[in-house]
Amino acid sequence: MQTLRWRWLAALVLALGALVAAGCGEDEQTGSGETATTQARTFPAGTTMAKLQDKGEIAIGVKYDVAPFGFKNPQSGEIEGFDVDVANAVAAELGVKAKIIEAISDNRIPFLKDGTADLILSTMTINAERDQEIDFSEPYFIARGSILIKKSDTSIKGIEDLGGKNVCTALGSTYEETLKKQAPKAKRRLVDGYSECLELIQNGAVDAISTDDAILSGMIKQDDSLKLVGKPLTTEPYGAGIKEGDKAFQEFVNEAIQKFKDDGRWATTYEKWVGQYTGVEQDPPKMTLKEAIDLST
Repeated sequence: MQTLRWRWLAALVLALGALVAAGCGEDEQTGSGETATTQARTFPAGTTMAKLQDKGEIAIGVKYDVAPFGFKNPQSGEIEGFDVDVANAVAAELGVKAKIIEAISDNRIPFLKDGTADLILSTMTINAERDQEIDFSEPYFIARGSILIKKSDTSIKGIEDLGGKNVCTALGSTYEETLKKQAPKAKRRLVDGYSECLELIQNGAVDAISTDDAILSGMIKQDDSLKLVGKPLTTEPYGAGIKEGDKAFQEFVNEAIQKFKDDGRWATTYEKWVGQYTGVEQDPPKMTLKEAIDLST
């Protein structure tokens, strides 16, 4: 079963190039995940929660090319993954449908600011710089920064070996700055989405990819000629992106995510999308939002 799942994921990533290049958020779907099992709460008029309930849906930005967090199933056409399950959990607490839209690294914050998305769940690392522009939920996943290379490449053993090498990462990701600081002589190749990075390393256009280990592990499952090298570069706490200043909505999202952690759904989702493939056990993160922000200062 594991081999079959990742076999079609490999086909998926190769088919996504055109979609990622567009990266404009025009593609969308209504989430088909969980629905509320109890009657939704009533919220004061004028709050974001009440407005979303009146609308009957919440627009949530998710990546479409990052297995196992957000990717399009080529068989069903549905967007699936860890982030999608969290998105559906938040929508269920409101008693509305999750309208899943594509949000790549470079447009996540603009989508919140211009109202294209009500919430972002797109492998988005919490840091102090981003916190100046938007608000975040408490962390819902902890990743680690890493480097992916071909198994046949013996010249790269860690970040210190990236000088003069072509290294791919996503435009607008935290790894733009990480590579600039930790591997200043690396030749950075910035692209819209990580499916492009995978294609580039497969065809030899880049020597390495740098991003979160959970994302890179997904690539290894799609292509076992690749491997992770070196020590963890960074700690990457993922948070839900929320429009700046909406404290009531931030509190609601925090409550929904905490419930998701506490009632066992987080553990089920982790095993479904991450644990069974990486073999790494992980508990729901206990890191606070303040601790996550402090990591980057």
